Amino acid sequence: MSGAAQRLAEIRERISRAAESVKRDPASITLIAVSKTHPVGSIQALYDLGIRDFGENKMQEAEPKIAALPDDIRWHYIGNLQTNKVRRILSGFQVIHTFDNERQLAAIPPDFSPVRDVFIEVNVGKEPQKAGVAVETLASFRESLIECKRISFRGLMTMGPAQCDPEGMRPYFRELASRNAELGGDWLSMGMSSDFEVAIQEGSTHIRVGTALFGARG
Repeated sequence: MSGAAQRLAEIRERISRAAESVKRDPASITLIAVSKTHPVGSIQALYDLGIRDFGENKMQEAEPKIAALPDDIRWHYIGNLQTNKVRRILSGFQVIHTFDNERQLAAIPPDFSPVRDVFIEVNVGKEPQKAGVAVETLASFRESLIECKRISFRGLMTMGPAQCDPEGMRPYFRELASRNAELGGDWLSMGMSSDFEVAIQEGSTHIRVGTALFGARG
């Protein structure tokens, strides 16, 4: 078994254990392979193992990968959504995780097609250095977003504060899940390599895993 296959098998087993511990179906959880900084060959290897969802955070790095790889990949944009690149990002990515301000919404061409699925990024840890909508203004921003007919609100996303102990993320994930339910989100993007089991137990539908799938970056 290749290194990629071994890592993927381990991740899938961890997803299954976490889901089953709270009586969830593991198939309801989308594994997004965070492929930023990794070459086309490494992405293709995971594609050949059945992965179809990949995440990138820089448009200029993602565009040649998108052009080189199979058309049935679902590309997730997980980086800072710069206003002047909104159109390009909507063109290249099927799912965008990082809408968090009105300027981004205003930059969406009124005739853009097809409609893209989007998350609202929430600064659930109230960290001033991080992007994301404040919890207090989340409901009003969601109303602005759903007025835009070129994107479809699917749910909330968060990075959460850095924690040495994954259990430390639980209250943040739980709060985001509660807010998501209040706003009618059916998707929930939270959990990364170090804490995705806790995120799954708290309701995450989309986990973003890089290092644990690709191995440490050089």
